Amino acid sequence: MDQWLIYFILVVTLIFISLIVRKLMKKDFHLEANKLLGYLGGKDNIVNAECNMSRFKVMLKDISLVDKDGITKLGAKGIVEIDNQLKIIFGKDAKQLKKYIDELL
Repeated sequence: MDQWLIYFILVVTLIFISLIVRKLMKKDFHLEANKLLGYLGGKDNIVNAECNMSRFKVMLKDISLVDKDGITKLGAKGIVEIDNQLKIIFGKDAKQLKKYIDELL
């Protein structure tokens, strides 16, 4: 009987630890979106934002306000600049970031 109690406590403890680890590994997209807005020159610099698959596409008023190094540190796998438009490859996170950017705009 005591042995089952020990196993039960062990299982509950492992489940609890795994939930904590999952929570810690989950990205905070609100924070990421706020940082991205800053790196793009602020919300007043954004004309239009779209998401196509893994790419976050944004049209800007002034491309010189962009901090490409900061965007790369957020996890961008690539940045393509065409005139006043940026195509930023974020992978699977692009749609989630777009959602939070829309809320901030």
